[in-house]
Amino acid sequence: MSPLHAPTRSVHAAIAADGVTLTGTLELPAHAKGVVLFAHGSGSSRLSPRNIFVGDVLRTAGVGTLLLDLLTPEEANDRDKVFDVRLLALRLLHATDWVESQIETLGMPIGYFGASTGAAAAVVAATQSGHVLRALPSVTVPTLLIVGSEDTVVLERNRKALERLGGPKELAVIEGATHLFEEPGTLEQVAQLAAEWFGRYLKKD
Repeated sequence: MSPLHAPTRSVHAAIAADGVTLTGTLELPAHAKGVVLFAHGSGSSRLSPRNIFVGDVLRTAGVGTLLLDLLTPEEANDRDKVFDVRLLALRLLHATDWVESQIETLGMPIGYFGASTGAAAAVVAATQSGHVLRALPSVTVPTLLIVGSEDTVVLERNRKALERLGGPKELAVIEGATHLFEEPGTLEQVAQLAAEWFGRYLKKD
């Protein structure tokens, strides 16, 4: 069930990036404190119910969102591109430039919300580095990692990543959750943690 939230302004995004056009939707609640760009993982899209739900929660907390696809429909069928973290990061940087150029979002602080390969792309984009492992120590922006307790392989990887990250950092473990947070109430916990994190750190300099 989608939470109630204040009316938002909605702007269609058509973002030029490396000869292709990325499609998305920028939604801004009244007096938005910043904008969070969604970088979804493989097998997902800007129309994913999970992404839409988390976006609703963030906007309820006063944070604008840009839900977009970092690959075109044709590229999404190319497994090499789906797992090309550097390509996804570059596309995310193009989207960041687009947000920073819009009158509605001029001067707003920007954050990233990523899942799976999208999370890796967000890390690389945050440092503009070419490799996620090399990039981790260079990340100085506040970073929250959210993992399900039953997603054991990913949880161990995130624990190791946490050790390498610079800047304010935290690992939140959702008890009883698997990789996609499909268990009752777990996605709500993810969304609430993200809203609290962005509310704490997404501020103008």
